[in-house]
Amino acid sequence: MDKIQKKENKIVFRAEVEESLANAIRRYLNQIPILAIDEVEFIKNGSALYDEVVAHRLGLVPLKMDKMITGKTKGKLKLSSKKEGFVRSGELTGNVKAVYENIPITFLDKNQEIEFIATTELGRGVDHVKFSPGLMFYRNVVKIKIDKNLLEEFKRFCPKCDFEEKGDKIIVTDKGEKELGDFVEGIANKYDKKAEVEIEKELIITIESFGQLETKEIFTKAIDSLKKDLAEVPKKVK
Repeated sequence: MDKIQKKENKIVFRAEVEESLANAIRRYLNQIPILAIDEVEFIKNGSALYDEVVAHRLGLVPLKMDKMITGKTKGKLKLSSKKEGFVRSGELTGNVKAVYENIPITFLDKNQEIEFIATTELGRGVDHVKFSPGLMFYRNVVKIKIDKNLLEEFKRFCPKCDFEEKGDKIIVTDKGEKELGDFVEGIANKYDKKAEVEIEKELIITIESFGQLETKEIFTKAIDSLKKDLAEVPKKVK
């Protein structure tokens, strides 16, 4: 397993893993318990948005996860505002904090106000997208062979790409964060040449977090959840 790129809420790495297993892990991201706003009690809402729309937006605000949070944890968040302009997630107060403070919730004109109490719940993305921790997607590493006469054209459009010359061919290994397959094939097609694509066993896997959990934690929790369910299969068969 080789790390290609790591940012605050994103990691890209290369690993030799079966697509079926990678897909199973991807699906199990939505089995990870995540905290989100589940119920909203409106006291006042003078904004242009209906209560249901504001509640829906609140549900999609990522909340910080604490290791002490369990299925019995009930967080309370409050907001009361009379100021003209955008009402943002950073104005929520309570025993839970929003991951990002600048998410717009609604907009208030002069003499309008909004006040509500929100209750959080622990849930899973398989039940509602607001409980989703992030995204995982992947693609194959491929080797692409193109005519050596296209070398200068290839360098012009992709000066930082890795390639090797072999006989009358250029071999490009598409193993970085950005996908090169379609790009290289496009250059070949432009000059009526053929690009030979060879699929490798390795996958380029990308995990993006919505902010509730770190990318590494999302990956390990999804694997743990998958292992737990697989351990139940023999019992169910019996």
